[in-house]
Amino acid sequence: MTHGRAVLITGASRGIGAACAHAFAARGDRVAVHYGASESAAGAVLAGLPGEGHVMVNGDLRNAQEVRAMVDAAAEGLGGIDVLVNNAGVFFDHRIESSTYEEWQQAWADTLGVNLVGAANVTWCALQHMPRQRGSRIVNVGSRGAFRTEPQSPAYGASKAGMAAMGQSLAKALGVEGISVTTIAPGFVETDMAEGHLEGESGIAIRGQSPFNRVPTAQEVADAVLFLASPEAEWASGTVLDFNGASWFRL
Repeated sequence: MTHGRAVLITGASRGIGAACAHAFAARGDRVAVHYGASESAAGAVLAGLPGEGHVMVNGDLRNAQEVRAMVDAAAEGLGGIDVLVNNAGVFFDHRIESSTYEEWQQAWADTLGVNLVGAANVTWCALQHMPRQRGSRIVNVGSRGAFRTEPQSPAYGASKAGMAAMGQSLAKALGVEGISVTTIAPGFVETDMAEGHLEGESGIAIRGQSPFNRVPTAQEVADAVLFLASPEAEWASGTVLDFNGASWFRL
């Protein structure tokens, strides 16, 4: 017997995605744990989820055909898709002043391929399985880097800015079908992706950007995603939620 909602989370083998998987499963939802390369990590996340009906799906988000097959597999395993969390993301340092032309091109292709075009393709494919009724949700995990600038990784900032714009466009397009679309924009988060930046003097400076003198846990971000995906958050559709502990502001 199935219960709860069917939730597809991309990049759910670690960090924010893994925390989101646990948060949704804890409230009784069925979760599809997507991974790109870390099969063992995704398997560990899947094995640790409370409840039943969860599945694990694989696909390179840079490959449109793999995306379609992955989303279809998730929908088949879950019995549909009610909630999509576009969480998968990559970050590469590629300073324009020091990258070779080949490195520069590859960084843009890989970053946009996963963070923006991949997310767009996952969204299109997931929509084919979403019920056209009030309550379906799409939550994009963006970044304050979309607005603050990312001089070491301009493709990352551009991809997240594109994600925010995409989310607002889709909120307008899909609201008539009862589907809410939101984007959350965290700063640094306590994950293995940010681990190198949060060590030593760099970590002290980053934590000092917030008056709370810390960065959030992945669980705190997951709790916010859970709210944006909730029935109570329909009127937040089109929102880009800054989630950075007052470390940076935009007007």
